Amino acid sequence: MNQSYPVRSLFSSLLVEAAKPVRRRIFISYHHKHDQAYYDTFSTTLHDQMDLVFDNSLDRQIDSENHEYVIQRIRDSFINNTSCTVVLCGPETQQRKYVDWEIKATLDKQHGLIGICLPTALRNMQNQTIVPVRLASNYHSGYAVWKTWAELVANPRAMTSWIEEAVARDKAKIVNPWEIKSQNG
Repeated sequence: MNQSYPVRSLFSSLLVEAAKPVRRRIFISYHHKHDQAYYDTFSTTLHDQMDLVFDNSLDRQIDSENHEYVIQRIRDSFINNTSCTVVLCGPETQQRKYVDWEIKATLDKQHGLIGICLPTALRNMQNQTIVPVRLASNYHSGYAVWKTWAELVANPRAMTSWIEEAVARDKAKIVNPWEIKSQNG
């Protein structure tokens, strides 16, 4: 009796399982007041590619002014079970303390970090997008991935590869020395 058929069948099943793409859990950080429509489009378009896309207005969920406590809660309750944080960068994103805290918690956990430049993002005199300092410093260090909304709209399936790229980046390139943003604006 030939025993190789069950082994070959099991091996084939394992190869099929291994070939399935990983459905990453991601956290989305954005300014709810100005960028909710972009989040809604992002979530609707990409919900099949990701295991879970979080929509949490954390300032209403974590009722505390103690930023260390809030960052710990963000890290433990929201960032902990994810692979990557995507920051939707609109006109006031760089001014939001919760966005800063979410990026800090992401970097503390050494998770992937992606910035998406929205069409509404502000630019400085050198025509550079104005983004949260933590995101900018990690992009310049080579740790964070930076993409535009136009790139995402042109090819939504690319998001999966961007997440894998972000997760694989060298953790030694993380830059996180900045003061914690204590207030918006």
